[in-house]
Amino acid sequence: MIIKKDHLSNPKVIEFLNAHLRHMIEISPPGCVHALDVDALKKPGVTFWTVWEGNLLICCGALKELNPEHAELKSMRTAPSHLGKGVASHLLEYMLEEAKIRKYSRISLETGSYEAFKPARNLYAKFGFTYCEPFSNYTNNPKSVYMATYL
Repeated sequence: MIIKKDHLSNPKVIEFLNAHLRHMIEISPPGCVHALDVDALKKPGVTFWTVWEGNLLICCGALKELNPEHAELKSMRTAPSHLGKGVASHLLEYMLEEAKIRKYSRISLETGSYEAFKPARNLYAKFGFTYCEPFSNYTNNPKSVYMATYL
């Protein structure tokens, strides 16, 4: 597996992200999709990584800086063919190490509260994320949960 900082110009990456957005729209209630599209992931303050196995894109994720001490985890997706193989754990560990280098003291995230998101919540808990109040521009929503870890 190779992790690369990505500039979102590769058509494979764009399609992978578009598939992520389509899936989020399919499984989430209207108004509850907080995934970033390609243009939002290209904005300043967002760093996006991809994980490759040869020429196969198998995972992605991003950190969005909220302020110099606080970042948000965004756009975590693993290819269906690689679910349960530790790929997301590998990338999340890498991103948390990068967050420490950047001297962030807190990493937060929003994810779904329903069953489809249970594997994601379990992954985040494994890395020390605990439930917290909404942060940034999020508000209380029974379809969302908020988690954070302190570095």
